Amino acid sequence: MITPLIQAYTSALRAMEDNTPRGLVRRAQVEADDLDPDLDVSEEKLREHLETSGPDDKLRLDLHLNLAKWDNAPISGNSWTYDTEPNSEERRTRVIAALGLSSETATEIARHFPLAKGDGTTVIAGPWDPWYTEEVKRARDFYWGHYIDYLRTRRGWHADAIANLDTATTHVVERLTEPSREKAGSTKGLVVGYVQSGKTANFTGVIAKSIDAGYRLIIVMTGTTNILREQTQRRLDMELVGRENILRGTEESEPDAAQFIDYLDDEDWIADRFVRHGAWPSEIGRPDIHRMTNRQFDYRRLQQGRSALEFERRDRTKPLWHKDNLFTSDARLIIVKKNATVLNNLVKDLKNTADRLENIPALIIDDESDQASVNTTDPRKWSEDQKERTTINKHLSTLLDLLPRAQYIGYTATPFANVFVDPTDAADIFPKDYLISLERPLGYMGAEDFHDLDLDPDVAPNFSNSKEMAHLRLLLDQKDDDDELQAALDSFVITAAIKLYREAHGSGPFKHHTMLIHETMRKAGQRSRAETIQELWRSAGYMSGRANSRLQSLFDEDFAPVSQALDLGYSMPARYEDLAQFLGEAVRRIAPNGNPVLVVNSDKDIEQEDLDFDKRSVWRVLVGGNKLARGFTVEGLTVTYYSRRVGHAEALMQMGRWFGFRQGYRDLVRLFITPGVRDAFEAACRDEEHFRSELRQYATMVDGRPVFTPFDIPPLVARHGLRPTAANKMYNAKLVERRTRTKEPSSGYPLLTNQAALDRNIDACVPLLRAAKDRVLLSGEKRKFDAFLGEVSHQEMVSVLSALEWATPDKFTADLAWISSLAEDVIDRWDVMLPQQKSGRRVNIRGVADFTVHGRTVGADESIRGNSESAHREAIDKIPGRTPTSGCAILYPVMKKDELDREITTEGYPSRMVMALMLQLPNDALPSDHRPLVYRVVVPEKPLYAIVDA
Repeated sequence: MITPLIQAYTSALRAMEDNTPRGLVRRAQVEADDLDPDLDVSEEKLREHLETSGPDDKLRLDLHLNLAKWDNAPISGNSWTYDTEPNSEERRTRVIAALGLSSETATEIARHFPLAKGDGTTVIAGPWDPWYTEEVKRARDFYWGHYIDYLRTRRGWHADAIANLDTATTHVVERLTEPSREKAGSTKGLVVGYVQSGKTANFTGVIAKSIDAGYRLIIVMTGTTNILREQTQRRLDMELVGRENILRGTEESEPDAAQFIDYLDDEDWIADRFVRHGAWPSEIGRPDIHRMTNRQFDYRRLQQGRSALEFERRDRTKPLWHKDNLFTSDARLIIVKKNATVLNNLVKDLKNTADRLENIPALIIDDESDQASVNTTDPRKWSEDQKERTTINKHLSTLLDLLPRAQYIGYTATPFANVFVDPTDAADIFPKDYLISLERPLGYMGAEDFHDLDLDPDVAPNFSNSKEMAHLRLLLDQKDDDDELQAALDSFVITAAIKLYREAHGSGPFKHHTMLIHETMRKAGQRSRAETIQELWRSAGYMSGRANSRLQSLFDEDFAPVSQALDLGYSMPARYEDLAQFLGEAVRRIAPNGNPVLVVNSDKDIEQEDLDFDKRSVWRVLVGGNKLARGFTVEGLTVTYYSRRVGHAEALMQMGRWFGFRQGYRDLVRLFITPGVRDAFEAACRDEEHFRSELRQYATMVDGRPVFTPFDIPPLVARHGLRPTAANKMYNAKLVERRTRTKEPSSGYPLLTNQAALDRNIDACVPLLRAAKDRVLLSGEKRKFDAFLGEVSHQEMVSVLSALEWATPDKFTADLAWISSLAEDVIDRWDVMLPQQKSGRRVNIRGVADFTVHGRTVGADESIRGNSESAHREAIDKIPGRTPTSGCAILYPVMKKDELDREITTEGYPSRMVMALMLQLPNDALPSDHRPLVYRVVVPEKPLYAIVDA
């Protein structure tokens, strides 16, 4: 209920929409005087309301959203911040002071609305014209305002999440060309999210702000399947376009309404969950959105209806981009899949419109931008004057040529291929203007939630400290093991029952509950697997009670202890008997007709229902290939059975459909996976995090200007066991120097199959082993450990590093070039640290001493990763006698985890052992020009093209 007090305070907050906090109580009193002169809106009443109101109270929500916005506001352009850093205690203090609130109220606000961690978005960009100011945002925020209201009221987004989305989308929109600028200009950028992490919410917000700002042609390119295009169309229709723009005057009760309204049978449409704008936007001075595609139909040739692509101009003597026309014209929205025929139709229609295309401010969103769009043909096969493009990329380039005011934004969770595209070719989609890496969203369950990337080896793993023990269930590397598949089905059934139990105890509802089986891309194999599952289901005994002993063991030994250990606050039956009453309903929901399986492919021989998460509740076992492998969101995914081999990190990470938001059932998520695929996923996870950390490292400013632009980012991909992308995507960049303080080659070491190179590396490291004579106790932030310590001169260390061999010759060349160039007044000695485990395997190396051998995972190509541990890195600054000119080398003798228990010494010569290093240079070992990288770019016209100091 909206009380007068709520109305007064929310009106006062709206009056501060210029992003400047001002006296809150005073303004609320002004509003109250118009409502009721006797209304008490004192600060004491405000505190009382915050204390007694619920989480969905409008005043609480509005105040929280404004606080998050002010906390997160940039320093530049906001004088009221007094240079306080965003999301700091100092900033919150400044906000409270500006609002004129007492310390007592400040305490109450801090209790209800604690500081968020802040904007974790990483931005790498060149200079741009700052046209998208706060004044522009405030003046035109129709679709953006309705969108965030939808996120808050319909999807339950937290105010901090909305504030972060606001900041992240502004980072993108402000780098577009001003739509009403006289001189045509285009930009190209890349937004890097996480797999299944809400990238759609980001580009929906970008589209909303862009339409508000004046962009009038919006083209969204999804993946290559109909199912993904339809999912994207519905999402944008529901959350952005809205009922009024969909209906366009059509009455839902009309007999032929179904011809014009594609959501009449949609339960969210029926339940009035599509966003409403209150009127046709054009009736209140805002642009309508005309859909040129709908849920059923991709883009088709308009034929005689090409005028639908022609834009309204109030003043025909002026171009569309002129402000006199731009803000009275409507927007066109086109959502297409990446299909040559579809894109060709769009290109032909644009060419045949009467409008001058050079006058249309256009926005092209390329979702999953590294799929079927980047031109990655091996440059050695290029002709002298003409690149060979993929068909899709050709049509995309044509679109960009036709629309000189088009802004291109690629969205991806696997960005490696894009940064290798030739940046000198203006027709390609290299993100020449900006690269934005989004922060990991709150509540997201990603790759690092399934792998123990930094587990203390001296602590026994358990459900509480080991993510793998909690969520991974390893499959044996053998085919046709029905027992493992049965265990996965049992997990699916018991988690279904637990969800029903939680619904009965106030959680949920859980509209969808799914299990994904992904083993083969071949339809015949998928059909065969579906038949196997049906046979197992029929013989499982779920309805007869024969499964009870299996399910009870699974509950007692797996799901109950994991849920208790994770302690996420979800309700859980105390005993299996309390869960048993929900099993029958769980089985009926999963297999209402006796068949639990839904095969998701284009096999016409399989008669079954369509997979439609929007129209109906889906409780099924899904078997499929490409349709479920990339971009498409599998709702309610709880159990995954995955044994398919993947050759590239790019493809592997995209197969991770089990990533995403698992609200209310995070503790129930289980991944059945082979050890080999687990290791490959861990490698891909490390690749991705390494890439993101390097982006953060280079996103720095010196004297108010960016040190690096996207042109300066070479392929920063650490090889952790898989090729990050297909071989023909690895070209056009070669590092000359990597001038960073921290060096961790990780997976660049010789393959385990190259025993001779491994032996030579051990020989090369003997001087370091001999120097590390002292046994000392060191400590990181959270734990202590023993280590051998010693020191060598800088020249000795350079000699050791120069002698090492690598999987590829240039793996460490750029790092060694920088280290070798450093003078003695910068670095004169190296501390050598060999961390030791209390109970780990020790081996005598080359007769020097017995050292701990550390276990690490191995990639499919027999490459081992020597990743350092956080406690060891944290201890570097605590090494006794360390000086400002000291470097540090942490040395790890490393072996494959499952080989540690085997005999690993023969007369002091370890077998299949990698000498892995982590190097840290002194603080002053940084370039004077602040450029951390120097590299050469290879282009067809020149064998070597170097981007170096001007």
